[in-house]
Amino acid sequence: MRAIKELYPNHEEQLNRLSKIEGQLRGVRRMIEDRRYCIDIISQIKAINAALKQVRMGVLEKHIHHCVAESLNSRKPELFEEKVTEIIDVLGRME
Repeated sequence: MRAIKELYPNHEEQLNRLSKIEGQLRGVRRMIEDRRYCIDIISQIKAINAALKQVRMGVLEKHIHHCVAESLNSRKPELFEEKVTEIIDVLGRME
C-alpha cells in the first residue's frame, strides 16, 4: 500500500494562506482586546471568511484534479461515483 503522502495531493499553497489567516485572526483578537470599532472588526472577520473560502476552494480544486482524476483513471466506476457523491455532499453543506 502506498504511503499517505503519496495518496493525497500537496496543499502547500493552502498552508501558506492559512498562515496568513492565522495572522489575521491574531489581529482581530487584538482589535477586540483593544476595544476597536465594531464595524472595523466585522470588516476584518469578513476578510478572514473570504480567505478561508479561497483555502476551501483551493483544496476542492486539488481534490478534483488529483483524487477525482485518479478515480477516473482507476477504471472503477464505483470509485468515481463515490468521489462525485462526496463533492455533491460537501457542496451541499457549504454556506
